[in-house]
Amino acid sequence: MKMFVTGSTGKVGSRLIPRILQQGHHVKILVRDATKVKKLQQQGVEIVEGDLLYPESYKDALRGTDVVIHLAAQFRGVDEHTTKITNLDGSLALAQTVLQIGVPRFVFASTSNVYGNGHTRPNREDDELRATDAYPVSKIEAEKELLTLHHEQGLGLRIVRLPFVYGDNDPHIEEIIPFLRDWNPAKRMHMGHHVDVAQGLMLAATSSGIDGQIYNVADDAPISVAELLELYNIVIPAEASQQEFDPWDMIMDTTRIRKELHYRPIYPSFYTAKDADAL
Repeated sequence: MKMFVTGSTGKVGSRLIPRILQQGHHVKILVRDATKVKKLQQQGVEIVEGDLLYPESYKDALRGTDVVIHLAAQFRGVDEHTTKITNLDGSLALAQTVLQIGVPRFVFASTSNVYGNGHTRPNREDDELRATDAYPVSKIEAEKELLTLHHEQGLGLRIVRLPFVYGDNDPHIEEIIPFLRDWNPAKRMHMGHHVDVAQGLMLAATSSGIDGQIYNVADDAPISVAELLELYNIVIPAEASQQEFDPWDMIMDTTRIRKELHYRPIYPSFYTAKDADAL
């Protein structure tokens, strides 16, 4: 298949693309600065310099594409306005161009954070989305608009909601530890190794008959904050156990993707990845 990927320099994209290439697919990536992706270019990726908000910079490159995998997003370190422009406006500009060119499939990477608090079981794809922070709110808005494009104009949309992603020498866990110290140690969170995130995205990209569907991707065993901190030799502050928390926040039901796309995590828990030296 011919694939067009955004967000290739991010944590997920930079680890997904080599796996796509290993499966024999042709890959184009949209980047603002080609000098930042020389390593990927050496692996056989075709580089397209452009900006999501300016479709003329990448429209011609989309011709003949079988699927777009849209990973590009703003998460931390920017203001709410910038987050919305990238995650909502950029996504819509790309999706509308996909429709114009006639690309049959559009995979949108969303987040488990869209669910927010207040559910009484693991979060399912059809649950009400209650997030309030800028990043997940921008993803909720993008999902809503993309689903409208699917229903009204036939966008071949597949939404994949990702968990906390780790592995493949990703510093993500180390980056979040300062925040985890302030969480109740009993709080659990679903995680997903990069190899399994790639599996979920590729299943969404290559499966037929799933337009308009939403899938949760995660491992099989949520891990507690206490376990993670202990594994990284971090002392849990005494006052942390007094923090209130929602026991179902960041916990996902993966029944749909397991049943419909036959997803099975290679690393069903953080411990299996650690034992395999895959962190």
